[in-house]
Amino acid sequence: MFRIDPKQAVLDHVAGNAGASGTVTLSTEAERIVAAPVEPTYSGTVIVGIVQAIEALLLATLGYAIYESYVGGTEDGFYIPVILASVLLANVMFNAARTHRIPIYRVFVSQTGRVLAAWSLVMVILSMGAFLFKASDMVSRVWLVSWFASGAVLLVVFRLSLRALINQWTADGKLKRRTVIVGGGKDAEVLIEAIRKGADSDIRLFGLFDDRIDVRSPESVAGYPKLGKVADLIEFARRTPIDLVIVSMPLSAETRVLAMLKQLWVLPVDIRLSAHMSKLRFTSKAYSYLGNVPVFDMADRPISDWNLILKWLFDKVVALFAIVVLSPVMLATAIAIKLDSKGPVLFKQKRHGFNNTMVEIYKFRSMYTDKSDAAAATLVTKGDPRVTKVGRFIRKSSIDELPQLFNVLKGQLSIVGPRPHAMQAKADNQLYYEAVEGYFARHKVKPGITGWAQIHGWRGETDTVDKIMQRVNHDLYYIENWSILLDAYILFMTPFSLFSKSENAY
Repeated sequence: MFRIDPKQAVLDHVAGNAGASGTVTLSTEAERIVAAPVEPTYSGTVIVGIVQAIEALLLATLGYAIYESYVGGTEDGFYIPVILASVLLANVMFNAARTHRIPIYRVFVSQTGRVLAAWSLVMVILSMGAFLFKASDMVSRVWLVSWFASGAVLLVVFRLSLRALINQWTADGKLKRRTVIVGGGKDAEVLIEAIRKGADSDIRLFGLFDDRIDVRSPESVAGYPKLGKVADLIEFARRTPIDLVIVSMPLSAETRVLAMLKQLWVLPVDIRLSAHMSKLRFTSKAYSYLGNVPVFDMADRPISDWNLILKWLFDKVVALFAIVVLSPVMLATAIAIKLDSKGPVLFKQKRHGFNNTMVEIYKFRSMYTDKSDAAAATLVTKGDPRVTKVGRFIRKSSIDELPQLFNVLKGQLSIVGPRPHAMQAKADNQLYYEAVEGYFARHKVKPGITGWAQIHGWRGETDTVDKIMQRVNHDLYYIENWSILLDAYILFMTPFSLFSKSENAY
């Protein structure tokens, strides 16, 4: 996989900030796509995982039901482990036969043939195991034959139903990845034809982006429009969901490919380099495939598929638990704010969220109402007269951030992630995204209440470019190395960092 050193990228100012101010004008065709309603899509990886779990559960339930009805439930200590081991082996065999893939779910003969062959092999192995371990007297032949026969029928019916469902979802576009191509001309035309032949069921192609404006890059390629330049793609992907970017450039165009990737790495999308025109031939393991189209994996979205579900569950469980446990603290804080100064308890502020979209976050009000700075154009400094007495304490202790737990429940924030910054926040009189041009790469994941930067002391005032660069560097490290265990570690360390590393929080 292609790697850009996040720290070096920030230091070298390689990532453009197109769309930072929202002034980029897209082409008429691009605007039409942006304005169109977006249908929800499903993750193929998650579907495959769920199918495996359901199939295993059905087989295990069937095996146990036959055992209960015929053997009478007198030998649970033997049959239950045998059933579970057989179902596990069946899942391994089904995967070895490559039957758990979205493309194979769409066909009937090949799918059922492989499944029945794998299921038959499982029964053969079970019979041989009983013989070799001298346990054949303990295994009921009626149970074994009944489970094999009824299991085969069950698998055929299940796979037929699955095929109908997958084909319906495919026809509805729910399994297609929203895709654009970077590049143009003959290379892109050949790529589009290859997609039509081998990956049309998995890819919904919108058009092309290319920086060239000469005859090598016509306004339409194989019926698909040129939507703009590569810099326009950054704004386009922020205004409408894009899952996949396919780069249609030869491997020999290393300089062009690298320059393009350094622009697009700020986006939370999968980036693939097409290998269909390359004269070099690598082993099949060097490629991944879009249908039958070979590609090189250049970049992956940081959190996707099952990881996205894990993080969603982590956020919701932690947020609900924290709201319950910390409700007395939040209630006391609200009362203290009301007694200390006039104005509302909560302060709302628009900040940059996932993929540079706008979110409105909640905080306990820490400033006098008539001195509030909603845009955060002026950083809060030590002894700032705008901050109330209660405000100084809740800012120092980060209690003012607790209402953001409700932002987590609304799906706008995560518990852990890069902190969302105010729109007009500045360092050395420069907006953050002007001071650090790789800044928007930190928005490839949802912002969080706490993060890797915060537990390392980079919280509070960011009055210099170096401070904001340190925050961004830590945020990019978190994104590149994310895991649910890292989230748990950051959450565990947050209370300690509030007391030991709060010198910059005013």
